[in-house]
Amino acid sequence: MTTSDFAAYLAGLPRVLVGAAALFRDAEGRVLLVEPNYREGWTLPGGTVESDDGESPRQGARRETAEEIGLDVELGRLLAVDWVRWPARPPLVAYLYDGGVLGEQDLKAIRLQEEELLSWRLVPREELAAHLPGASGRRVLAALEVLAENSGTAELENGHRVG
Repeated sequence: MTTSDFAAYLAGLPRVLVGAAALFRDAEGRVLLVEPNYREGWTLPGGTVESDDGESPRQGARRETAEEIGLDVELGRLLAVDWVRWPARPPLVAYLYDGGVLGEQDLKAIRLQEEELLSWRLVPREELAAHLPGASGRRVLAALEVLAENSGTAELENGHRVG
């Protein structure tokens, strides 16, 4: 295969988006959510992995967390990976890492990235579906189950467990 044949082959491969986020909780088990200014609703700290830089999902989640909420922490284990299909967009592979339990000092140290975020809040498990509809809410609930059961990583498709 020539270099130009290989380049053509690569250009023809399907594209997917890669996102990575961190699941932070407080001592009461509430989940830290952030409110973006560029769309409606809430989300976890995280974002798109910068593949052009060779960034891994774990590195992307850590970078995004540091940028968005000012906490640069070593992330824990992978809690969930989710294949999300959207109409009229490439699919998303979403990685969700354990950010751990934040103490009072950590919460006081949160500094929002004003270019992207309006606010943050701690949300109890029973209110998560109202703040995170669809696949993102199911993904977080699956990750919380993994933590509660101290089990392996949840494999998801559109937020539903598979495998």
